[in-house]
Amino acid sequence: MVIFLQKTNMEALIELFQKRLMRTNFRFVRSIMKQINWNARLIGIKGARGIGKTTLLLQYIKLHLSDRLDEVLYVSLDSIWFNANSLVDLVKDFEEKGGK
Repeated sequence: MVIFLQKTNMEALIELFQKRLMRTNFRFVRSIMKQINWNARLIGIKGARGIGKTTLLLQYIKLHLSDRLDEVLYVSLDSIWFNANSLVDLVKDFEEKGGK
């Protein structure tokens, strides 16, 4: 991806998140959104590809965290960034940029 060559890794991930968030709409919001305890320390959402897990998370972020997007980041573990970095690296880098 060219985007990774022009920017720092974290900047590229943040930019990709922001683009995905802008494209997220609310034509259909799953009722499960109200059933999830979003205050839990860890939330696991599993399911087959293409059923709406990412959309669910992005919709929640857009609805409930839009006032603090600089503290939030959605990243797919399928990202090429993880070829050379770990999840721990991501957390460390994101916290250094003010993320929570």
